[in-house]
Amino acid sequence: MNERLFGIHGAALSLRSQRMGVIASNIANAATPGYKARDIDFNAALDARLADARGDATADGPNAGMVWRRPTMPSLDGNTVELNREQVAFAENAVAYSATLSFVQGKVNTITRALKGE
Repeated sequence: MNERLFGIHGAALSLRSQRMGVIASNIANAATPGYKARDIDFNAALDARLADARGDATADGPNAGMVWRRPTMPSLDGNTVELNREQVAFAENAVAYSATLSFVQGKVNTITRALKGE
């Protein structure tokens, strides 16, 4: 029902939220020796989520699209978090999350107006 009602926007909103958590975890561990930064390949994860909703089998399940970040400049302590890169990714994801949320809110408002007969 969710896919029929909201299209891909419901799955996209969920993935954007999940990605925000992953990026926030990277930022929180920027000074942790040996921490390996992760990210979510949004397109791969969305494809897997939509395939799962259709009933197609996916190889990765809930971890579909999860990737390890490769640092531009590796640190001596083994930490792969690059704070400026994470901050940019967080800001871009926040804008995309807001846009996706606007699409979902527009759909809900349209349905609400239709139910009220406006």
